[in-house]
Amino acid sequence: METITAILAVIAGFALRLAIPIAVTALAIYFLRRMDTRWKVEAETQLLQPVVEKPKCWEIHGCTSEMRATCSGYQSEQPCWQALRKENGYLQERCLGCDVFRKAPIPVKI
Repeated sequence: METITAILAVIAGFALRLAIPIAVTALAIYFLRRMDTRWKVEAETQLLQPVVEKPKCWEIHGCTSEMRATCSGYQSEQPCWQALRKENGYLQERCLGCDVFRKAPIPVKI
C-alpha cells in the first residue's frame, strides 16, 4: 500500500511540476496565435483603405514652376507639412497657420 501511495505521489509531483506548466504554455501559445492572426487581418484591411489625394499647396499658394522645382513638399509623396518638418520632427510655424494644413482630411481608422 505504501508503494502505491509513493507512486501516486511521484505522479502527482510530475503533474504539478510538468503537466500544468506545459498546459498553461500551450494555452498561451494558442491565444497569442489567434491574436496574431486577428492583427494581421486588421493590418491588411488598413492597407486597403482608400488613398487620400495629396493636397496641392503649390496651387493654393500660387508657386511658380521654379519654386516647385526646389520645394521638397512638391517633390515628396507625403503632404507638404510632413515633407517640410524640422530636423527635430516639429512642424514649421508657417505650416500651422496654412489653409492646406488646416483643411487637410484627418485619417480615420475604420
